[in-house]
Amino acid sequence: MVLYLNASILIIVLVTLLWMYSVYIKNASIVDIFWGFGFVVIGTYLFFTTDKLFLRQIILFVLVSIWGLRLTIHLFIRNVGKPEDFRYQKFRKDYGEHRYWWFSYFQVFLLQGVLMLMIASPLFGVYIAEENTPLNVFDFVAMAVWIVGISFEAGGDYQLTKFRKQRKSKDEVLSSGFWKYTRHPNYFGDAAVWWSYALFAIAAQQYWFVLGSLFMTYLIIKISGVAMLERTLTSDKPAYKDYVERTSAFFPWFPKKQVQ
Repeated sequence: MVLYLNASILIIVLVTLLWMYSVYIKNASIVDIFWGFGFVVIGTYLFFTTDKLFLRQIILFVLVSIWGLRLTIHLFIRNVGKPEDFRYQKFRKDYGEHRYWWFSYFQVFLLQGVLMLMIASPLFGVYIAEENTPLNVFDFVAMAVWIVGISFEAGGDYQLTKFRKQRKSKDEVLSSGFWKYTRHPNYFGDAAVWWSYALFAIAAQQYWFVLGSLFMTYLIIKISGVAMLERTLTSDKPAYKDYVERTSAFFPWFPKKQVQ
């Protein structure tokens, strides 16, 4: 509980400072850049406050740091210098500029901090394990799942960035590479990465902490990821309908053959 309480205070302080900066620059979408970095902060706190480190905890710290820093750098490069994301612009318009400056703290920044602490539960599970259980099959499966996940997430992001620079029209749909097998390789990869952390928690015999990964997957598929993006793309891109009919929505699979 002490670890969780201290990590909670740390994250809330950071999101509060970030919110204050967002009010100054009038751009709430900077919170997206902080998402991956927030988990690095939690992982680093757990790593350096643990009295006796086990190999599993060291491996987890390295993997979380790689994942979180890659995501942070990717979003920073993608978003820096750009206008506020359309989602936050809509919130700002709906609630009014005169009150959104303080409302955004609760709706965006504090909420994201709380979600971050809930989702990070597998990390806490691994670090509170009192016994130094040797690496077992779950650890090796976790590392394999993490490699698959980071490949889909980073590879999907790279291919999408390259596609956006080369496409001739905004109506074009990316359907090659990772995007040939799933409409959302980056979201699938993100979920896989978090299930690798859950497997580390299982390996440490901390079973209940997998709920964080389950919650993350639910958010990705049903709330902030796949579902929201599908609604936007279906309405904005006519060609996306054909892509939907032949391509798996989330889990990678071979595309369906189109009937002539």
